[in-house]
Amino acid sequence: MKAVLTRGADAERLGEAPNRTWLIADAEHTDGIMNVVRTTLGPGVDGPPPHFHKESPEMFYLLDGALRVLAGDRVVTIEKGDYLLVPPMMHHAWGTPMGSGADVLIVKAPGNNRFDYFRLGDRIRRGEASPAEVLATAERFDNHFVDNPVWRQELAVREGEREQVVPFPSKPEG
Repeated sequence: MKAVLTRGADAERLGEAPNRTWLIADAEHTDGIMNVVRTTLGPGVDGPPPHFHKESPEMFYLLDGALRVLAGDRVVTIEKGDYLLVPPMMHHAWGTPMGSGADVLIVKAPGNNRFDYFRLGDRIRRGEASPAEVLATAERFDNHFVDNPVWRQELAVREGEREQVVPFPSKPEG
């Protein structure tokens, strides 16, 4: 394997400020070792709904701001300089508190090619794809969505205090 360099100016950018994602390195660039993205979120914005990964842990490093993170059966606040590792199979989700945005570096290792997952999310945000399309990608991106009562409670506390993000659908029955 050779060194991998992605210049900040060359990283693909999705979304619009303050909610942006930089696609830094996918598994194809790192020989499957990891994939790396950077995401910024404005105050009171949710990331993906509760989910888990069968194969890879997911690492969060807060570059700035604060992030509320579901990690299993509890919700923690991580702040600038904090590191959180979520092991495989652990339910997790995240969003920003009402009073703070976040700038977070997210690494999954070993990696799988996930840039198309983020691109699909961006097309959903723009109304060019249906949230239901995400469900069909669970195995491809090792992203398995679940219902989590702890996260539902976290969101209920903030109900009415934030703008609703496009909801992801529940898994179809059958």
